Amino acid sequence: MARNPETKSKFSAEHPLVFGVLLIILAVALFTGAMAFFRGLGGAKSRALTGDKIGLCKIEGMITDAREVVDFLHELRTNDSVKGVLLRIDSPGGSVAPSQELYQAVQALAKVKPVVVSMGTAAASGGYYAAAPATLIVANAGSITGSIGVRAEYVNVQGLLEKLGLKTDLMASGKMKAAGSPTQALTPEQRAYLMALIMDLHTQFVADVASARGLPVNVVAKLADGRAFTGRQALEARLVDKLGGQELAMATLREMVKLDDKASVIEGPEKKLPLLPRLLGASLSGVLQGLSQSLGENARQTDSGLSLQYRQ
Repeated sequence: MARNPETKSKFSAEHPLVFGVLLIILAVALFTGAMAFFRGLGGAKSRALTGDKIGLCKIEGMITDAREVVDFLHELRTNDSVKGVLLRIDSPGGSVAPSQELYQAVQALAKVKPVVVSMGTAAASGGYYAAAPATLIVANAGSITGSIGVRAEYVNVQGLLEKLGLKTDLMASGKMKAAGSPTQALTPEQRAYLMALIMDLHTQFVADVASARGLPVNVVAKLADGRAFTGRQALEARLVDKLGGQELAMATLREMVKLDDKASVIEGPEKKLPLLPRLLGASLSGVLQGLSQSLGENARQTDSGLSLQYRQ
């Protein structure tokens, strides 16, 4: 049955805002679909099914969850058509365990095929941890790297609560279970306990870097006081192998695996966006998220208390 044009006109007149939003969503969805189609045509070379390939894996931003990168590195490791991998790192570091997972994944990959790291603005602390086991590390002279160490942030709001006339009663199954609570001051025993955790993680970091770089532990330990290095300083300290940008790193990798620039590149990991951004595109999604926040939705997540991190 054909829709009555008057019904459509009546709906748009009575609900102009909803009707306008629906039109925008439809237009953006059509545009996004068309762009995806043409990107697929243009990117056929990068996803070619045959021939030898180069892998390009990116580690960007704070390292809080390594699953997507680890899975992609495993994919590159088990794909026999991928002859070598360029690991592009632009990260100030992050959480301890994910940084160690990246180290292990890169180490496993480098055992079976060449891995060349290209450092961007920063590959520090956890970012350097991930880079260390690569076959070759290339850094820009101005890249910030190193920063080998562990930091803990402990927020104490006890004084603020007292000024507000608030008091908390904290119950814990053991005297160390409450260590790091933002409402209680650290006891000397708790501080010693937390420092023991930090130093054990630090020792692991130093030992892994020393093993990966083929350096004596005592040499790395002297560099591991938390200081950051420029790429040029890191070269002198033997934390990196070569100075240059991503283009030089890629050319070096191609020479190592004997592939020219006609070889296709598999790039990842692909960002797994929610349904709305995938349908509408990141731009409109950002606008809608901003609108929802302005209407009172709080989308921020806070983290108080103790946080152990490998970061700059």
